[in-house]
Amino acid sequence: MRTKTICLLNQRYLPRWAVFMIDILICVVSFGMAYFILDGTPLKFQKVWPTPVRAAFIIGANVYFFYMLRTYAGIVRHSTFTDVFRVAAASFLTALSVVIFNMAYFAVSGEKIFLTTGILLYMFFSFTLMLFFRIVVKESYQYLRRMNNSSLKKRVAIVGMDNQTISLGRALTTESDLSFHLIGFLTENSSNKSLSIMGKPVFSLPINKDSLQFAELIKKHQLDGVLMVRDSLSVSETNEIVEACLANSIEVFNVPLVENWNKKEDIQTQIKHIEIEDLLDRRPIEIDTEIIKDDLEHKTILVTGGAGSIGSEIVKQLAVFNPSEIVVLDNAETALYEMELYLNSAFPDLKFSTVLADVRNVERLEMIFSTYKFDMVYHAAAYKHVPMIEKNPHEAVGVNICGTVNLANLSVQHGIDKFVMISTDKAVNPTNVMGASKRAAEMYVQSLQEKIGTHPRFITTRFGNVLGSNGSVIPYFRKQIAAGGPVTVTHKEIIRYFMTIPEACQLVLQAGTMGKGGEIFIFDMGKPVKILDMAERMILLSGLKPYKDIDIQIIGLRPGEKLYEELLSDTSQTLPTYHSKIMVSKVHSENFSSVSEKIQAIVNATSKNKKMDVVIRLKELVPEYVSQNSEFQILDVHHQN
Repeated sequence: MRTKTICLLNQRYLPRWAVFMIDILICVVSFGMAYFILDGTPLKFQKVWPTPVRAAFIIGANVYFFYMLRTYAGIVRHSTFTDVFRVAAASFLTALSVVIFNMAYFAVSGEKIFLTTGILLYMFFSFTLMLFFRIVVKESYQYLRRMNNSSLKKRVAIVGMDNQTISLGRALTTESDLSFHLIGFLTENSSNKSLSIMGKPVFSLPINKDSLQFAELIKKHQLDGVLMVRDSLSVSETNEIVEACLANSIEVFNVPLVENWNKKEDIQTQIKHIEIEDLLDRRPIEIDTEIIKDDLEHKTILVTGGAGSIGSEIVKQLAVFNPSEIVVLDNAETALYEMELYLNSAFPDLKFSTVLADVRNVERLEMIFSTYKFDMVYHAAAYKHVPMIEKNPHEAVGVNICGTVNLANLSVQHGIDKFVMISTDKAVNPTNVMGASKRAAEMYVQSLQEKIGTHPRFITTRFGNVLGSNGSVIPYFRKQIAAGGPVTVTHKEIIRYFMTIPEACQLVLQAGTMGKGGEIFIFDMGKPVKILDMAERMILLSGLKPYKDIDIQIIGLRPGEKLYEELLSDTSQTLPTYHSKIMVSKVHSENFSSVSEKIQAIVNATSKNKKMDVVIRLKELVPEYVSQNSEFQILDVHHQN
């Protein structure tokens, strides 16, 4: 029965010619019904035209109005009031035109061709039958669709029993089009054992991967998955539930808090598979908003790379602290335009400017600094994709080093108060060009701080990978899973630190309030995550099985990539701050003249099409830079010899 239902639902829509012919057939039947009803009454038909001619005339008029009003054009199974109105209009206009013709003929010849009663009966029957035809088709389709949806719905239970979950349960039971069928509620509170909510049972049992009761419940009720309101649970509770579900091969879905539901979207789109980001053990970050507000309020602020993943989030967080103006600078015109649209919509009262420019163009930057008179600069513009930069070291020098030099020098010339640079954990004992170029940028602003004293204040913030940023591993894995695999991991043992973009930017703003000048602030990134484990979990969370539904392939380390990222070259050289997640690194500052001279040598090397010369000069500036899995390893061998 289910197969037949699916086949019926998959049929093409009735073609227009078929609807047109069925409507004509209905008109013929309607004329016949009117004729036979009147034939048994004292009313006598006019004899001017024979009955077949009268039938052809009135049906022909109806067909003409079908064509004029396109009553056949709509999809019958999706008929609306507009479609019904067209059919009614066609029937009414047919009757009206025939009545007018009948009266005109009578005025000329003194005889009538049609009985007025017959015309009205014909109009009634034809409209009623055509309407009935459309209702039958539409309701039959809806009935079959409901039957089919019911058999295809996922059988789910909701975790928890509070106002949030009860509201979710109510939505599932009242919205018939949802692809979920609610079985009941899950709770670990044994006192709720005999309760039911909205006619659905409450199951009181432990929810963990070793719970036999949970496994038996899944088998007994044929559960396909569970729904949880993630924001009402702790990370540890969420992980325990997810582990239990994955151990029993059922899906886990996440639903936002009721007050966060997007009222413009239906509930279906808001119920999603739980994401790997929800399972990382990250405690909420608390920041001192008052100190940050005092630091940012009524300031004119430049954000470079302001349309990128980090820069755009910095802009969004700056916007709530009432700055005088934010200037969003980026060289990606599409992303910059999208950022402009977002700010206009989300912050209508914010004064901001979007500036299309390249940090390598010092003349352009000079014009921008002269125009806006900045108080602060947040420098997030950078090339960061390790394998791509390994192939193109000239570009890393241009953007990551020269771009920083240009901005830092202009900040000194224009007397800005504070310059906050976004760096990376890859700058610590770098093994690739990208990390070395960021370390070079750090060295320049540190040495410049030593040269000029305390004004402007140059502050560097250093952190690891951010979840969901452009080019990061999680969106990459997500695309591979959606495409059916394989998921590619560079090494079985590779690990990385992760932090969400909002978390990282919160700490950037907080660290910006602490700096006296020349410091490198590092962030507590939590526990490192094994990338292979992450890939396996992401596949499981998608309702699939690793190595069976989606294969995982180990493809080898990419050029310049290392197994373990570090936030510090020596962890003993850190000092705590008043914020538990922010530490300050005591990194030795080089002499400004020496750093400037070596950077100039690197820049000079980029004028030639020789990658090795560029990297040789970079290694002279950053002696701890030792290439790994790269064509530049040969330079380290020669240096050792």
